[in-house]
Amino acid sequence: MNYFRKILRYAYPYKRFAFLNIFFNVLYALFGTLSFVALIPVLEIIFSDKRTLGVRPVYEGISNIKDFSQEYLNYFIIDNINRQGEFTILMYMVGIIISLFLLKNLSNYLAMFYSTFLRNGVLKDLRNDLYSKVIQFPLAFYSEKRKGDTISRLSSDVDEVKNSVLSVLEMIVREPLTIIFSLATMLFISPKLTLFVFLFLPISGFLISKIGKSLKKGSLKVQQEQGVFLSILEETMGGLRIIKAFHAESLFQKKFEDSNERFYKYSNTVLNRQNLASPVSELLGIITIGILLVYGGYLVFVDRTLEASFFIGYIMLAYNILTPAKAIAKASYSLKRADGSAHRILELLEAENTITDIENPIQKEGFNEVISIKNISFKYEDQYVLKDFSLEIPKGKTVALVGQSGSGKSTIANLLTRFYDVNEGSIEIDGVDIKNISKRSLRGLMGIVSQDSILFNDSVGNNLKLGKPLATDSELMEAAEISNSYEFIKDLPEGFETNIGDSGNKLSGGQKQRLSIARAVLKNPPIMILDEATSALDTESERLVQDALEKMMKNRTSIVIAHRLSTIQNADKIVVLSKGKIVEQGKHQELLEKKGVYYSLVEMQSLA
Repeated sequence: MNYFRKILRYAYPYKRFAFLNIFFNVLYALFGTLSFVALIPVLEIIFSDKRTLGVRPVYEGISNIKDFSQEYLNYFIIDNINRQGEFTILMYMVGIIISLFLLKNLSNYLAMFYSTFLRNGVLKDLRNDLYSKVIQFPLAFYSEKRKGDTISRLSSDVDEVKNSVLSVLEMIVREPLTIIFSLATMLFISPKLTLFVFLFLPISGFLISKIGKSLKKGSLKVQQEQGVFLSILEETMGGLRIIKAFHAESLFQKKFEDSNERFYKYSNTVLNRQNLASPVSELLGIITIGILLVYGGYLVFVDRTLEASFFIGYIMLAYNILTPAKAIAKASYSLKRADGSAHRILELLEAENTITDIENPIQKEGFNEVISIKNISFKYEDQYVLKDFSLEIPKGKTVALVGQSGSGKSTIANLLTRFYDVNEGSIEIDGVDIKNISKRSLRGLMGIVSQDSILFNDSVGNNLKLGKPLATDSELMEAAEISNSYEFIKDLPEGFETNIGDSGNKLSGGQKQRLSIARAVLKNPPIMILDEATSALDTESERLVQDALEKMMKNRTSIVIAHRLSTIQNADKIVVLSKGKIVEQGKHQELLEKKGVYYSLVEMQSLA
């Protein structure tokens, strides 16, 4: 249970609740045992015909304590019956038994009450830490992992661990103590009979552990498959338009059904093995009870060394062991399942974040001179996208990066923002390597408007405030006007408070893009990165967006990645890339006159 043990450190902040849970579990086990012991005097009153008061027993030492207890109990009951009557004493005993059961169940409730805070606290902190890791991981992490698998780890795997926290507390405290208290009392009543119980427990434990050997492996398969079908679901919801357009519903239905079928089979195997724990332990228990009845009957009727009332109480205590034994068996299975889930959670928690700040990074407040890209090389997997690439971008200038798809344009934007790190070379801002600048202050210097307008299921205002959370209404209005967004925002039902739906789907493509520009304008960064910001727009939307971009780029350093000529022809420098290298650079007219690669791109209307 190594993985699960590591997860248990999340219980430490809630140790107060754990101790209270343990305390009330101890009381539960104690009152549970006493409630059965208290039945012995009642049975003595009902079944015994001895009503003659003998000599008061005398305590002669620990070696004689069992006989003394039995004789004293008989003396006490007969003495009180003679003085107060049988029915009155019976009422007293019934009252004591009801009180003990009340205290037992109250202790059980309080133990569960405090375990609720413990379990939900572990759940809360675990999910917070997992989400923190999810949000801090570099983009490269999600190019290798399924999103649905990550969602599965944050939901079902965490729930599995949460449920098992209670199993641990029950397995190490309540159930074992119930067994120990019951066995101690049984040993006191009849050591000979208890020998059979001691023989039964290891046999039972061995058989149950044999059944559960492969449970952890099966559980891991269940959780992994759940991640697969959640990924399919997430992809389906994100790409529903394309799925319908290509009549691919049946293809995706088949993929989902295949995954769901595997999940069904794995789940059946795991649950059926888990369900074996209870009947196996109960069967073994009943066999033991049967043996005890035979041997106990011999001690009562033939050997005459055990009274009938004590024997019946003994059998009740023996049966009282079965429930916690079954609970321990179930809890051990639950822990095996949780260990598989804990393994998947720890994979995420302990995964290395390859893009981190150095110790005591520089907090850069502004941009003063130049961005220098020095001899950088970068590859996503095995093949280099950029090789020995260098470029300087002076403050206040607009540099456009053009080239066919796969030439490395967007990669440069990803490297400038440290979404990825270079394999070789360096990128510097004002002579400082960006790896030495804190990620927060580096990205604070930059605004990004990408081809995909990434908006969130929230109000217009809250989407814009991602760039500046404490922005005033007048600042929102100004950013909306600069981006040509205000003309449609004012017509929305609730203006800036209007919810724009999932991914902003209540808006058109042009409106979404203008909101993305407004968000960048509101942030007001000194460096602006425009990654094919107009490539997906129609002519009218492009005109409005282009006008907004020109307003935004005034007095800013801009890096523009584009396919369309309209967005780059006024750039201070156009850099033409091919296969990760610069093949031409200069102003628009200069490059056209060269009649080289740039001219060819324009002729092919790649930039038209």
